[in-house]
Amino acid sequence: MSKNAPLFPIFLKLEGRTCLVVGAGPVGEGKIRSLLESGAHVRVVSPSATPQVRDWFESNSIYWEPRDFESADLEGIFLVVAATSSTVVNDTIFAEAQRRCVLCNVVDVPDRCDFYYPSVVRRGNLQIAISTAGDSPLLAQRLRRQLEQTFPAEFGPWLEEIGEIRRHLFRTQPSPARRLEALREISSHESFEQFLQRTSKPEHKELS
Repeated sequence: MSKNAPLFPIFLKLEGRTCLVVGAGPVGEGKIRSLLESGAHVRVVSPSATPQVRDWFESNSIYWEPRDFESADLEGIFLVVAATSSTVVNDTIFAEAQRRCVLCNVVDVPDRCDFYYPSVVRRGNLQIAISTAGDSPLLAQRLRRQLEQTFPAEFGPWLEEIGEIRRHLFRTQPSPARRLEALREISSHESFEQFLQRTSKPEHKELS
């Protein structure tokens, strides 16, 4: 794989897919959490686990096997995250995943990754993902913080409202040109300002 080839930006639907995380320490816990939030079926293989990972297992949110990794663990797996402290184990997981055409991410080892975890700004269904192709995760985090200030939390409910209006327009407005005009209007900066005015709570003056 060419190191100069640009990454292909994509948002994956993981709901219902089986994903494997090898390693259940603090780093693995974070990867498990993100997979659960995406609706994936999560399997975990690790001799030990953090209290949170154990809680997920006891509540049947994940399937955890307290043992070392085996090649057969990759059978039926859509993607795997290697989050162990052993370079040898992580390299073994990556090599086996490559052989089986399973997407693999070895945490903090860009050369052993088919995909990267981007820094993400989330505002409801709005997601802005930032990647530096593994060159500088800290820069990606700084850019994320800047974008979080640019896109306030209200973007989430505003986008939800836009979606409802869009679906209504497709049901009731047969003209593509008029639909496009309406969609441009409701997606404008002015529309967002009007949304803020409609939804903002009036400040209560303190009684003297």
